[in-house]
Amino acid sequence: MVHNHREAECEPRIYGFTRTASAALTHFICFVFTVFIAVLSRPGSSLFSWHPFFMTLAFSFFMTEAILLFSPHGSPIKRLPHKTKGRIHWILQCLCVSCAVLGLAAIFYNKHLNGKAHFTSWHGLLGLLTLCVVGLQSVAAVPLIYHSLAKGWSLAKLKRYHAASGLVTYLLGGASLLLGLSSAWFTASVGEYTWYLSALCPALTALVIMNQVTSAYVAKKRLQS
Repeated sequence: MVHNHREAECEPRIYGFTRTASAALTHFICFVFTVFIAVLSRPGSSLFSWHPFFMTLAFSFFMTEAILLFSPHGSPIKRLPHKTKGRIHWILQCLCVSCAVLGLAAIFYNKHLNGKAHFTSWHGLLGLLTLCVVGLQSVAAVPLIYHSLAKGWSLAKLKRYHAASGLVTYLLGGASLLLGLSSAWFTASVGEYTWYLSALCPALTALVIMNQVTSAYVAKKRLQS
């Protein structure tokens, strides 16, 4: 009996440590990956250079950090009230949208100057779709900040819908980044091993974010049942 009790105590500790380590690793990966793309693209060296820089800043850094604010194991502001976290989350998402718009404007104008067609690749099409969805997601989140706008709606349901659609949006952003890593510019700029390491970054962060969001709502269902 004592042995079983000790095992039960060890499991939550190991579980908590794994979650904390995963969140810390995700913070590290999204920061290092963003810095790596910034160094590689050298923003300001050309009009095109702003595109990978702003898009990575948007979807790898700001969006990831915005979601990690709600992580019970890896939030840098875990002691702040949930309402404050929500406002900071919304600010980071607005920064994400702003950077994505600037990145889109850079590549759009660069292609215009070079006489190239727009949105002819899966990367371009998915990137445009992701930007539109992120914008809608940010606008739809306003009633969660200003509850008076959510009259007639259940806030609990709105939060669930926002979390589910937010996860889909994040996965779209990760897919856009992965397609961007397959572009001629990136594959010509790095070696084979560097490419695989780079591709692991959005893939690993996506797994952690998926686990965070799904675990949060599974736990809520258990508490409600």
